[in-house]
Amino acid sequence: MINGAHVIIYSQDAEADRAFLRDVLGYPHVDAGHGWLIFKLPPAEVAVHPTEGQESHELFLMCDDLTQTIADLESHGVEFPDPPQEQRWGILTSLRLPGGGTVGLYQPHHPPAYNL
Repeated sequence: MINGAHVIIYSQDAEADRAFLRDVLGYPHVDAGHGWLIFKLPPAEVAVHPTEGQESHELFLMCDDLTQTIADLESHGVEFPDPPQEQRWGILTSLRLPGGGTVGLYQPHHPPAYNL
């Protein structure tokens, strides 16, 4: 039986993004060797959306209170390039990783599937 998933973030500055996950988000981690950190993520869920274009994958972090989470992360110098936007399924923004990439962050309106 499948017992987990492995998410990969490709980065222009992997060391800075690893430090962000470790020091700012406080994610526990293991060293897979040579300083290659693998992080424990919060509970997760997966959705499949239809597309007529190129298939792709996205990563969104979730929180219970987006306003408070933004304030907490901004106190650590995290930048949010997009203001929160109300969507049918939740309130969405994105945060900038130190390496320059962005990751979605949202407060869901739907019950999280990881509570099942």
